[in-house]
Amino acid sequence: MNVDRITEKLNILADAAKYDVSCASSGSKRKNENKGLGNASNGICHSYTEDGRCVSLLKILLTNHCIYDCAYCVSRKSNDIKRAAFTVQEVVDLTINFYRRNYIEGLFLSSGIFKNADYTMERLVLVAKKLRTEHNFNGYIHLKSIPGASDELMREAGLYADRLSVNLEMPTEEGLKLLAPDKNRQDMIQPMGFLKNEIIQRTEEKKIFKKAPMFAPAGQSTQMIIGATPENDNQILQSANYFYKNFRLRRVYYSGYVPVLTDSRLPALNTAVPMVRENRLYQADWLMRFYGFTVNEIVNQNQPHLDLDIDPKLSWAIRNLHIFPLDINKADLQLILRVPGIGLQSAQKIVSARMFGKLGWDQLKKIGVAINRARYFIFCNSRDYERRDLTGTKIKQFILAESTSKYLKNSTTQLSIF
Repeated sequence: MNVDRITEKLNILADAAKYDVSCASSGSKRKNENKGLGNASNGICHSYTEDGRCVSLLKILLTNHCIYDCAYCVSRKSNDIKRAAFTVQEVVDLTINFYRRNYIEGLFLSSGIFKNADYTMERLVLVAKKLRTEHNFNGYIHLKSIPGASDELMREAGLYADRLSVNLEMPTEEGLKLLAPDKNRQDMIQPMGFLKNEIIQRTEEKKIFKKAPMFAPAGQSTQMIIGATPENDNQILQSANYFYKNFRLRRVYYSGYVPVLTDSRLPALNTAVPMVRENRLYQADWLMRFYGFTVNEIVNQNQPHLDLDIDPKLSWAIRNLHIFPLDINKADLQLILRVPGIGLQSAQKIVSARMFGKLGWDQLKKIGVAINRARYFIFCNSRDYERRDLTGTKIKQFILAESTSKYLKNSTTQLSIF
C-alpha cells in the first residue's frame, strides 16, 4: 500500500464528505458475536452523546468524480478540483486500521457518481459486504444510497448497512430542477419507497423467525440543503413532514448551504445561511416528531418563517397565550409537553411525581424544569415564581433579557478562570 497516496486520497475525499451532515445515527443494535470487530449499540453518531461521550465515524467519499453538474456541489463535474477515488479494498483497509487504533467506531460512506448509479452503488455495497463477511466487523455502517440504483442492490445494501439514506438535496422539486436539472426527483423517491416496504417486511419476518437477517436496523434518513434555493421554512417543514409520514424516515437533516461556488443560480458568496436558522429547523423537527406538534402549528402560509430570536416552542406558546397558564398538577401530558422549559423526560416525570402529591416550584426544579421559561405559562402548588397578565411581546423581551444576562455572566466567569 502506498501510504502517501492513500493519505492524499483520504485528505481529498474526507474534505469532500464534510458537506454531508446526515451521519448521525440511532437505533442500531448490531451485537458483536463470534469475537468480531466493533459493536454498534443504540447507534453511533459523529457527535457527543447525552452522557458526554464522543463517538466518531470514518466519514469519506468513495470518489469525488461525478457525472452530474449540480450547481451547489463542490464535486460537480465542471468544478476544477483535484479528483481522487478509493478502491473498495482501500476503504475496507482504512476502516479496519482506524478501528484497531481506536480512531473510529464505524463508517459513513458516500460517493460521487461515476459511470452510472448501479456501478457506484455496487462498490459501496461491496465495501460493507467485505467488512461484515470477511472481517466480521460489527461496528456501525451508514451507506449513502445512490438515486437510480436497482432494487437488487438496495436490498443487498440493507443486509450489510445499519442505516441507508437517499439525499433529497433540495426541499422541493422546483428547487432541484433549478440547480440540478440532470437529476430526477422520482429517482430519489423510488428507492425511499422500496426501503420503507423492505424494512416493514423484514421487521415482520423477524417477529416470526428470530434468525431472519436484519435489514437496515437503524432505518433510513435523508438530507435537504437549506438556503441554496428560495424555499421558506414552511415549505421545508411541509416537505419533511410528508417524507416522515409516507416513508417512515428516522431523520431528516437540514444542511445550511455553504457558498463555495460561483453560479448565477446560487446565492452570492457572502450570503451564508445563518447557523441559527438550521438550528431552528432542527428544533421544529423535534417538536413534530416527539412533542405532538403539527407543521401548521409551527409555521404556515401566513407565518412562513421561524422566529430566529426564540425557539419554535416558545414562539408557539406566545402566539397561543389563551391556552395558558396551565395547572401543572392537573394538565394532561400532551399539554404539559407544549410548555416552554419542559422537555420530554421532565413532562413524563411530572405526570408520575404528582400522583404522590401536589408539585411546587422546588419539586419542578429538581425534575429539571427551566423555571425562567415555564413560569410564564404554568402555576403549581406555590406562587413564588409566577408572572401574570403579560403580553406575548413582554414575555419574549423578558426571556431574551434573561438569556443575555445569563450568557454575559457565564462569559465573565470563564474569563476570570484565565
